[in-house]
Amino acid sequence: MFALNEINCLADVPRVNARHYPAIVAQIFGERTQTYAEFDRRTNQVAQGLLSLGLRPQSRIGYLGRNSELYFELLFGAAKAGMVVVGVNWRLAAPEIEYILEDAEVSLLCVGADYYALAAELAVRLPGLHTLLAMDGEHTHWLAFEIWRNAQAKADPMLPAAPDDDVLQLYTSGTTGHPKGVQLTNANYRALFAAGEAARWGVFEAGGVALTCMPLFHVAGANMGIFALAQGATNVVMREIDPGLILEFIVRYRVNYALFVPAVILVLTQHPTIKDCDLSSLRKLFYGASPIAEDLLKTAQAVFGCEFYGLYGLTETSGAGTCLMPEAHLGSRLRSCGQAYPGIDIAVVDADGRELPPGEVGELVVRHGTVMKGYWKRPDATREVMRDGWFRTGDAGYRDGDGFFYIHDRLKDMIVSGGENVYPAEVENAIFGHPAVADVAVIGVPDERWGEAVKAIVVLKADARADSADIIDFARTRIAGYKLPKSVDFVAALPRNPSGKILRRELREPFWRGRARNVN
Repeated sequence: MFALNEINCLADVPRVNARHYPAIVAQIFGERTQTYAEFDRRTNQVAQGLLSLGLRPQSRIGYLGRNSELYFELLFGAAKAGMVVVGVNWRLAAPEIEYILEDAEVSLLCVGADYYALAAELAVRLPGLHTLLAMDGEHTHWLAFEIWRNAQAKADPMLPAAPDDDVLQLYTSGTTGHPKGVQLTNANYRALFAAGEAARWGVFEAGGVALTCMPLFHVAGANMGIFALAQGATNVVMREIDPGLILEFIVRYRVNYALFVPAVILVLTQHPTIKDCDLSSLRKLFYGASPIAEDLLKTAQAVFGCEFYGLYGLTETSGAGTCLMPEAHLGSRLRSCGQAYPGIDIAVVDADGRELPPGEVGELVVRHGTVMKGYWKRPDATREVMRDGWFRTGDAGYRDGDGFFYIHDRLKDMIVSGGENVYPAEVENAIFGHPAVADVAVIGVPDERWGEAVKAIVVLKADARADSADIIDFARTRIAGYKLPKSVDFVAALPRNPSGKILRRELREPFWRGRARNVN
C-alpha cells in the first residue's frame, strides 16, 4: 500500500516496486516470469531504446498485438522516456487500424505475430511509420522486441515527468464513424490510484496475484495490470479470453484478483469444468463495461464465493466512476452501478446542465482528476463533452436517495455488445455502400449472451434484391467483426422526424418493451 503513495507518475511504478519488492514476481506470461527488479531494468532498457531512435518527447508508440507481459514493459518504458503508448484494437478492420495509426502519428509500431502481414501492408501507406518491432520474434525484416531491448543500456534515464504529460492513448468509437484518441496523463493515473484506494476496490496486496485477461487496448484491461504492478502484486497475463484457461489459471496461480465483463462471467459460470475447480483463492472479482443481469450476478456470486465489485466508468474518466461494493449487492441494488468513489463528483443533470433530484432520469456527468486531458487533435469534440469542468458521459440514468446510481438508457446511440462499444453511424456507413441499399438504420437489441446485439434495419432500392447474408458480408470488408449486424430486417421506410433524423427510439421500442431499463 505504501508504494502507491510514492508514485507520482507512471514511470515511478517499476522504480518504486523494484525498491520495495525486488524479488517478488512482477509478471507471468506463459513460461516467462520476471521479478520487479528485472521489470524495472527492462523498462529502463525500453526507455533507452526509444530515446536512441531520436523520437521526440510525447511521441506515440503503437502496440498492435494480443495481450503480453511485453506490453507493460513497453508502457512503463515509454513513460520513462516521456513517450505515449497507443493501444490499437486488433479486432478492427484494416482501414480502421490504418486510420488510428495515421491519426495518432505513430512512428514506431510494436506488432504481434498475428498482425505481421497487416502491419507490413499498412507501413507502405503510412510514411510516418518508420520503425516496426516484432513482439513475437521471427521476422525477416524487423528486429525482435526482446533482442532490441536487450541491446540497450540498463540505466534509468530519469527524465522529468510532468503531471500533464500523456502516457496512454486509447481510441473510442466515434459518433460520426471516426474513432477518437483519449489522452490519459500522469495526473489522471495518480488521481485514479488515489480514487481506487479510497473506494477500496483498488487495494491489492503486495505478493497477491492478479489475472489480466481482458484486452489491453481497453482501459479496463490495461488498468487491471497497471493496478497490480503499481502495488507489488504478480500480474498474470493471458494472451486472450479462453474460459477454460481462465479457470485453469485461477487454480494454478491461486489468483486473488480478476476482472471480467458480464459476457465472460456468463460463459465461465456455464463452463463444464467449473464445478471441479478450486476457486477459493479469489478475493475480489470486478465486473463492468456493460450492465449485468441480476440472475447472472446471483449465480456468479454463488459460484465464485468472493467479493464482487461492480465498476462503472469510461475511457474518458480513466475507467473511474462508481462502484457497487460487495455489501451493497442486495435486492434492487443489484441493478445499480453503485455509488461514486469518495472524492469523485457525479451528478444527474437535465439538458441545460441543472442537477436533477433523486429518481429523475437525466445525463450522468463526472468531475474529477481522472477525467481525460482531451481527445487527441479534436478540440471541438473535447468541448462538446465538457461543460464547466464536468464530463458528459452520454449515459442516461438516475440516483436514489442514498446516492446509488442506475443506468437507464443512453443519450448517445451507442450499443454495448460483449463490452465493446459500437456506434450505429459506423455500421450504417459500412452498409450504405451496398448497391442495393437505399436507407439503413442500426440499433441495439437485447441479447442474453452479449447484453446487446447489433441489428440493421434496411430499406432496399426499388427493384433491388439482397438478403441478410449479402448485407453482412458486404459490411465485413469495411468494419470489425464485432460491429457487424447479427440480424437484418427489411422495411419499406424508416421513421424520421421533420428534420430528417432517424427516430431510433421508435425502432428500438418493440424490442425493449416490458423491460425495466433500455440497456441490457
